[in-house]
Amino acid sequence: MTDSKPGGIRGFIRVAVPFVFVPALAVLGTLVFDERRHLLVSLGVTVLALLLFWSGFERRQTGSRRMVVVAILTALSVVGRFIPVIKPIAAITILTAIYLGGEAGFLVGSLSAILSNFYFGQGPWTPFQMLAWGLVGLVAGFLATPLKKSRVALIVYGVAAGAGFSLIMDVWSVLWYRGYFDPSYYFVAVGTSLPHMLLYAAGNALFLWWLGAPVGHKLERLHVRYGV
Repeated sequence: MTDSKPGGIRGFIRVAVPFVFVPALAVLGTLVFDERRHLLVSLGVTVLALLLFWSGFERRQTGSRRMVVVAILTALSVVGRFIPVIKPIAAITILTAIYLGGEAGFLVGSLSAILSNFYFGQGPWTPFQMLAWGLVGLVAGFLATPLKKSRVALIVYGVAAGAGFSLIMDVWSVLWYRGYFDPSYYFVAVGTSLPHMLLYAAGNALFLWWLGAPVGHKLERLHVRYGV
């Protein structure tokens, strides 16, 4: 087997799951499946997120320890969604990805959405939330080195992540309302959601400014001491 090579099965998973399979499943969940199957679609995205997380184990021999840390961070993220107005989900997802890898960040973001929605409400929007927060983490993993070095870069990325999350959710709004993607309706949706986008961005910046150093220090110590 040549899984560790870019063309191996793991390399295929790292590209296909977040950029093909999960987006396709999220769109199908909105356009094709009825309301009784929305949770099944979300569970399908969960399985794919776990598969992506598994694909990162080849570089890390401490899989069980890493899973425990990811579970704790996911729990903190879910609890944080109950904070009024601004939420720390994206910030925790970003920090997870920077210090534990993009695959871990994608999993934390995705699980945070589906688990917290058992309280806030499941629906066809859940897979899109899982995709959006997952991609926020995955991209942060790609940018881990500069985001570790610069607090300004970290906060700027948090602002961009807030905008990106909102733009992805606006795609869901248009698909749900029109039954297909209509660019004119999309621009209307973006304009309508602009206050929420700014709020997401400001919340991410605030939590990353507050949590970036202490959480990053703890995760870095885990990496140095236990190889997580």
